[in-house]
Amino acid sequence: MSTLVRNQSTPTPTGRVALWWFLASEVAIFGGAVACYLLYRAKHPEWAEHAAHTVNAAGALNTVVLLSSSLTAVLAHAAAEKGDGPKAAKMLGLTVLGGLIFLCVKTWEYAHEIMAGYTPVENLFWSFYYLMTGLHAAHVIGGGTAIAIVALGARKGENLGRVELVALYWHFVDVVWIFLFPLLYLAN
Repeated sequence: MSTLVRNQSTPTPTGRVALWWFLASEVAIFGGAVACYLLYRAKHPEWAEHAAHTVNAAGALNTVVLLSSSLTAVLAHAAAEKGDGPKAAKMLGLTVLGGLIFLCVKTWEYAHEIMAGYTPVENLFWSFYYLMTGLHAAHVIGGGTAIAIVALGARKGENLGRVELVALYWHFVDVVWIFLFPLLYLAN
């Protein structure tokens, strides 16, 4: 049975409380970036022309990849709750694979955009594009690393309660992308 350490002052596991506080700070970071983007976008209708140059198929593929990897994170958590560390580790490995695929597609996409002349200094739309997608990619790297570390322990049946925490973080990464995809790719 996967259990998280509980502090005597609260019935909620301390790791879960810490993660929710961390996610709240992350919401502030991404929320601020999205709010600034929306305020500028309202004043710059010409950004629709710039957004038309994003690769919608790559963004859509990455959406499917991240949502699929979120499913494997859910399955990992379910396995951990049943005490099945090896299955949880396998599902976490698939989650990491999804993150790696996302990063490969994003790398190709960046190369494609830059070769077409759409660099961060081209105009303010592209500055926001690279800022927000780059910040998101950094979170994919961090989340994938944390998931891989937890998977190593889960494979041995150790610290199965941590599977829930990395799965929650991964869902946050997915939710952020759900906002970025339409804002940067589809709103043209």
